[in-house]
Amino acid sequence: MDKALMEKTARALVAKGKGLLAADESAGTCEKRFKSVNVECTEETRRAYRELLFTTPGAAEFISGVILYDETLRQKTKDGTPFPEYMNKQGIIPGIKVDAGAKPLALSSGEQVTEGLDGLRERLAEYFQFGARFAKWRAVINIGRGIPTAGCIAANAHALARYSALCQEASIVPIVEPEVLLDGDHSIERCREVSEATLRTLFNALAEQRVSLEHVILKASMVLSGNKAASRAGTQQVAESTLECLKRAVPAALPGVVFLSGGQTDEEATAHLDAMNRIGGAPWPLTYSYSRALQAAALKAWSGQQANWNAAQAALYHRAKMNSLASQGKWSPEVEKRAA
Repeated sequence: MDKALMEKTARALVAKGKGLLAADESAGTCEKRFKSVNVECTEETRRAYRELLFTTPGAAEFISGVILYDETLRQKTKDGTPFPEYMNKQGIIPGIKVDAGAKPLALSSGEQVTEGLDGLRERLAEYFQFGARFAKWRAVINIGRGIPTAGCIAANAHALARYSALCQEASIVPIVEPEVLLDGDHSIERCREVSEATLRTLFNALAEQRVSLEHVILKASMVLSGNKAASRAGTQQVAESTLECLKRAVPAALPGVVFLSGGQTDEEATAHLDAMNRIGGAPWPLTYSYSRALQAAALKAWSGQQANWNAAQAALYHRAKMNSLASQGKWSPEVEKRAA
């Protein structure tokens, strides 16, 4: 367990003006996204698309690290450079998604628990050799009638804590992602209640497993109204509710908090992050770890055509720059329009 290496990694991941690109989609998720732009999903098209993202000129100004999928960690650029090696040369830290996905929780309708602990120690050792210096594990918390139950929250928190301990044993910084899903008609108040309960349980579990909080990064959901709610909260209320929730439940010892974009539009995710940073007062850096909110415009611009390569990279660069500004409280719709 190399604490100095983990501290260096954690601080670099949440450096001022930088955030994470989540490119850890499985082949199945990639297939869904590629279908939206009529691109066949093969190992080679996935590799080519990821190369487009990772080789975007200037991306390292705004992207500190990239979360990879097992397949992607092992792939190379067309000139034969392994992706992790290419990233390191650009000053971008390679990371790896290690969970095996959310599965139905036994005896609990509508709830899920994430699997993947079996063999994780050995996989982490291999991933470290490939160059991964941080990892991610996602838990899924659904809001509905009678759920989430305390049992579901506890089961997912326990798995996140055991994963984190194994990561730190391997000198890999764990990112813990207890995602409270946007799906449903719940109010923002209900989302905050569930989010706070989930975070409190998670950090108790981390303490029980003797995980060093100074070397953990939280990938948090924003506190949002459900996507089917009759009246949805605005940007300022989302920012205030999210900050209040985090301050009540997340220890100040953490090096940083990164947010997932979870069902928001590109600009919504940017605006919410910006509003939080304008409020200020958080004991940790607040930045981004976005997948669709960074990639969607680039994927659409690319559409599988080599001729669109530069336009797609320009789209990724733009979104990364906008979110970099948001992480510093310097974004606005006017800035967005000027930059576009």
